[in-house]
Amino acid sequence: MAFWKPGTVAPGSTVDRETENETSEILTVIADQSYRYLSIQQQRERLPIFKSRTQLLYLIESYQTLVVVGQTGCGKTTQLPQYLEEAGWATESRKIACTQPRRVAATTVAQRVAEEVGGKLGDKVGYTIRFEDVTSENTRIKYMTDGMLFRETLIDPLLMDYSVIMIDEAHERSLYTDILLGVLKKIQKKRPDLRLIISSATLDAEEFYDFFNSNTTKDKTEDTSTIISLEGRMYPVDVLYTTEPVNDYVEKAIQTVFDIHTKEPNGDILIFMTGREEIDRVVSEISDRASTLPQKALGITPLPIYAGLTTEEQAQIFEPTQHGFRKVIVATNIAEASITIDGVVYVIDCGFVKVGIVITYMPQRPFDSYSLFVQLRAYNPKTGMESLTVAPISKASAKQRAGRAGRVKPGKCYRLYTEESFMQLRDSSVPEMQRSNLAPVILQLKALGIDNVLRFHFLTPPPVEMMTRALEATYMQLLYSLKALDNVGRLSIPLGVHLAEIPVDPLLGKVLLSSADFHCSEEILSIAAMLTVQNVYIQPGRVSQDALKDQRRKFWVEEGDHISLLNIYNSFVTRGKLSGKWCHEHYLNFKALSRAVSIRQQLKKYLRRFNIPLESCLERYGKSASGRMEATREIRRCITSGYFSQAAKADVDGSGRFRTIRDNVLLNIHPSSVLFSRNAKYVVFHEVVETNQAYMRDVTVIEPEWLTELAPHFYEYKK
Repeated sequence: MAFWKPGTVAPGSTVDRETENETSEILTVIADQSYRYLSIQQQRERLPIFKSRTQLLYLIESYQTLVVVGQTGCGKTTQLPQYLEEAGWATESRKIACTQPRRVAATTVAQRVAEEVGGKLGDKVGYTIRFEDVTSENTRIKYMTDGMLFRETLIDPLLMDYSVIMIDEAHERSLYTDILLGVLKKIQKKRPDLRLIISSATLDAEEFYDFFNSNTTKDKTEDTSTIISLEGRMYPVDVLYTTEPVNDYVEKAIQTVFDIHTKEPNGDILIFMTGREEIDRVVSEISDRASTLPQKALGITPLPIYAGLTTEEQAQIFEPTQHGFRKVIVATNIAEASITIDGVVYVIDCGFVKVGIVITYMPQRPFDSYSLFVQLRAYNPKTGMESLTVAPISKASAKQRAGRAGRVKPGKCYRLYTEESFMQLRDSSVPEMQRSNLAPVILQLKALGIDNVLRFHFLTPPPVEMMTRALEATYMQLLYSLKALDNVGRLSIPLGVHLAEIPVDPLLGKVLLSSADFHCSEEILSIAAMLTVQNVYIQPGRVSQDALKDQRRKFWVEEGDHISLLNIYNSFVTRGKLSGKWCHEHYLNFKALSRAVSIRQQLKKYLRRFNIPLESCLERYGKSASGRMEATREIRRCITSGYFSQAAKADVDGSGRFRTIRDNVLLNIHPSSVLFSRNAKYVVFHEVVETNQAYMRDVTVIEPEWLTELAPHFYEYKK
């Protein structure tokens, strides 16, 4: 292709020859598509990890902590827990836990391992993610998100249910992975019998080894941790760059798919995009344009993969490619390492990822066509705001993405950016711990009895500014204003303890726990469940925007998004009778609404356990116009009681933009909001999303006096 320019021969930039010497050996092990037709046992035995089985079990027996370094796809995630169970580590009601940084990985890996052991998912092998527990008393191998295992420490501080805990994909350095590492180090001092496996796909093993090795002597035989490097299975990958910057990487990715499809041999395609909107656009466009291909041409099956999909939808990407078709998987960065998709030969890398960061505009240093560079933190401690935006990936991530093309045979990676842009990227991604809002972390660490958070042993301590402010200013003030902490900074009882335990962010948790004071707990449960799911609305490609808006206006109210979401939920349950047909008629996401029903039931259990009365203000005030108005007012006041720190007022210039009341940060209302084209004066918002501007999402109209009434520690009202 004339458009593409190969880079220089170097690891991570063009043809990565580091693994070329393995090719001849691997060719004797697996031949392109024949692997999928082997029996499950044969597949297990042909994974690279199998030859290290005995050594792995010996090291786990001999050391408290084992650091496993192995390329994605070598089998460590699926096989190690099975080896442990087969060796007797899950007897006497003990379990083997394996954490994943993402829900999609936890569910899909658990499904695969359940198939390998020949049982039903939820029996011997199960998984636990937020608001979903597919386990039983018989479960011996348990996959879960790192956040769920951390929450288990609130109930069982020594994690006595587990004999071995495997922290998978530790190189991703997610927030809860880093916290878990510190907590598990403390637990090992009390439980020498607990075995810990740290699994990483990159060569940062020494940091983990040093962190967990409690040997203070020079005698290596006294080490409590050790490292093993597993052989990978990797073919050469040609990396191709664009010759000039790309203005629209989404459109260029679609064009590249059809270039590959018409000019390259068989093999599935994996595309990396930043989020659901881009993924849906790419899938839709590929489907539409595929209809113009010649009838004799190979067919195309585009499939999305991101966290908002159901388990069944996620599983489709792992199905064998239909004969006569080429599968095109469009994914977020979850496909970098957390999941392994067989059959991929071509990778298209957009060069970006959606993360929480604060952006700084620097036109003099453009990344291709994007005039933004990134300050390396997600949470701004000076403004107290978090946001999501699209940012350039690191070199390590780019190499991980390229490596996905070399799993079954030599492949190609098409980078939608120039080689010069690649050279400007950071070497590695910034740990989430160093760019996150630490308020939930502080709350949960205090719930574990760790009051002096500054002395907590982090693998990579957060920046001094963030931790200092967390303990002395923004975070603590927010938690104190939420009444989660008392006057001396200890966790309040019962509110602080309940906030640490309930599986939602502290602001939404405060709304739920305060709902009884406003006699609206039933309504707040529904709103909280709707805020937790993603993508309530669907946008069929062949339906006009006017038709979509006409349907949505049936639920929208001038008070804002939260009440509108409540209307959708109530209509789905009552008039819609939980019907998929009703959702289809109103362009609503049936699976998202069904999940909201399930989440609401689980949140309801928390309120009952906390002895919070379940009341309905809509029933309390009646169905008359004045009654509904009073009920809506109480719901909005309840929302304000938790989200008072995220309040904004209309800018005086009349532009329709808003400024946060406390920090004067300029924000816009998201186009999807009910209030996008309405003249609200004061609002509270659920979150901020960064694209080309900073947008508030899930916005509700409030009265300014509510802020001083409900949060006197945070605001003073001046006339």
